[in-house]
Amino acid sequence: MPHRTFAYCRVSTVEQTTENQVLAIRSAGYAVPNNRVVAEQVSGSVPAMQREGFRTLIDHKLEPGDTLIVLKLDRLGRDNIDVQQTIGTLGERGINVVSLDLPVADLASSEGKLMLQMFSAFAEFERNRIRERTQEGLNRAKAQGKAQGKKLGRPAATDTTEKVLQCKAEGLSQSLTAKQLGLGIATVKRHWNKQPSTTSMVSKIWPPQDS
Repeated sequence: MPHRTFAYCRVSTVEQTTENQVLAIRSAGYAVPNNRVVAEQVSGSVPAMQREGFRTLIDHKLEPGDTLIVLKLDRLGRDNIDVQQTIGTLGERGINVVSLDLPVADLASSEGKLMLQMFSAFAEFERNRIRERTQEGLNRAKAQGKAQGKKLGRPAATDTTEKVLQCKAEGLSQSLTAKQLGLGIATVKRHWNKQPSTTSMVSKIWPPQDS
């Protein structure tokens, strides 16, 4: 049987679709038929092997010699250890793994594993810096509010929207945004796709600048 090519596409919310991911993969030269495209809506924080669509792909569709394509490495997951374990599992089963955002033909190869470790380390570093900058910005916002005699407490809706959208722009997930801002996940979801206010005080002090 000739080797086959599959595509795995993932989005985090119901407002998103995987159509653009499929088009990008095909535009890159991978003629993946529809019956070999696995698409699902699930958070990247969920381990790959705990996702229904991905687990079905691994256990019942992929065979040794097949190739699995993803548009970006974060489609497999956001956690460094989980991504490496997933690719390791695929490699042990003789499956080639290609991520179009990385210049390696097969992530399951020795060269691919080395590059993956390097990119994952940089990505983890950047995520930590984003969290630090976000927290620094929030601390400055609180300090400025106190200096101006503003009443502390639950922020106005426009301020909450601005802060949520800033965290989103910095690449934080909804759950991390809720943790950083001290909000409930339901509140974050309400503000996630709102339009930013041009008159909010937050916009005057955001984003935080590196010292």
